[in-house]
Amino acid sequence: MTRHDVTQHEVIPVIGNPAPHRRGVPDVAHASGAHFAFTDRWGGVSAAPHAELNLGGAVGDDPEAVRTNRARAARALGIDAASVVWMNQVHGKDVAVVDGPWQTGEIPAVDALVTARRGLALAVLTADCTPVLLADPVAGIAGAAHAGRPGLLAGVVPAVVGEMLRLGAEPDRILAHIGPSVCGPCYEVPEAMRAEVAEAVPEAWATTRRGTPALDIAGGVRAQLGRLGVAVAGASAVCTLESADHFSYRREHTTGRLASYVWLDG
Repeated sequence: MTRHDVTQHEVIPVIGNPAPHRRGVPDVAHASGAHFAFTDRWGGVSAAPHAELNLGGAVGDDPEAVRTNRARAARALGIDAASVVWMNQVHGKDVAVVDGPWQTGEIPAVDALVTARRGLALAVLTADCTPVLLADPVAGIAGAAHAGRPGLLAGVVPAVVGEMLRLGAEPDRILAHIGPSVCGPCYEVPEAMRAEVAEAVPEAWATTRRGTPALDIAGGVRAQLGRLGVAVAGASAVCTLESADHFSYRREHTTGRLASYVWLDG
């Protein structure tokens, strides 16, 4: 069986503003059981400063608006909003293996999810950090990770891939998609911070357009996946800080959250 036989997939922009200027994830559809989807900020009910499609429940938005937005996004994807698994993201590397939504009111503090249950959607919330979606359609294993600077440094990407392999996934079958995030030339950091991250992940070294120190988190994620034998099937060209169609914490501070979803057909 060739790689092409097992890596057909679809990348879905969820719902958004159809205006010509919109810079969303391109619609690349193939017949497959693996699904990857990324939202922009349009098509929801949240008011400023979380306008419009805020999917984050811990950013000060009206909880009812968040529930409505999550329902709209799920409906557009053809999945059940009540069955999406969310995380309490804390910029670490802990991974939870799940077979359904959390059964208690408190969501565990993790930055990656893995499931062997087909049809169960895993979600990552971001507003500049890098969402990483993974799926092995043959083994029926899906994973999702929230990779900001601390998570990249801590090793959340190797951690989630390692958990997928433990459950039966194979590196050369895993499809990886990297969603919208702040780009290297826009992510200015102190020199000491750049040096610390680049010592662990050299590919994350970057400079701004002014020549000041910066980090390319998505580039670091790509490099970590490559060292694990996982090919990147797709990567967003959107820089969240530059795009008015996406939430950016670095640009707005008080703002909403985008969501990235991965699931496998049942």
